Amino acid sequence: MNLDRINPDSLARPSGFSHAVSVTGARLVFLAGQTALDPEGAIVGGGIVAQFERAMSNLLTALHAAGGRPEHLAQLTIYLVDIDDYRAHAKEIGGVWRELIGAHYPAAAGIGVHRLWDPEALVEVQAVAAVPET
Repeated sequence: MNLDRINPDSLARPSGFSHAVSVTGARLVFLAGQTALDPEGAIVGGGIVAQFERAMSNLLTALHAAGGRPEHLAQLTIYLVDIDDYRAHAKEIGGVWRELIGAHYPAAAGIGVHRLWDPEALVEVQAVAAVPET
């Protein structure tokens, strides 16, 4: 399996994402949107950083159950109730990313939304992973 992260010099240097990801020799795993839900179905974490960490941890738990690892993430969409809050905490969120995923950056988008399914949720993450065939 090969995941090639493509960042052309003719585009602005990406920070925390790749402009494109090419996948060969893998099966695709589509990961549903995850928020900061605990096992009992309640949103946990009082702020964007804590909720991002929990949402990403939930996403990675689903990915692991499908046989994947963080470096297999090919595409990520982040839905945000307050983009300015996310940007204000970008350095802390980047630290969470590096702790959970390392230096692997999928093709990504951040999208501002009015609200999420769970009214207390500040962030939701959804992804596609390319997992090696077993």
